[in-house]
Amino acid sequence: MTKPPREKNPTFGISVFIVVAILVVIVTLFYNAIREKQEFDSHDAQVPPVASEAAAAANAAANAMKPASGAAQ
Repeated sequence: MTKPPREKNPTFGISVFIVVAILVVIVTLFYNAIREKQEFDSHDAQVPPVASEAAAAANAAANAMKPASGAAQ
């Protein structure tokens, strides 16, 4: 007794193709996000942060308002 040949299921191949396509899209999105974050961080490291400039300006203004250490009050 020989077994009859197994029939191919075309929906299985299509479902595998869809899963692989979705995985490729997800991997591409992650790759682009990581690459753009690295570019942003490298660009951000070259530009001094605005908050530190504002803090330095505030400290300079506060120091200008203080009287000299030996001055009469």
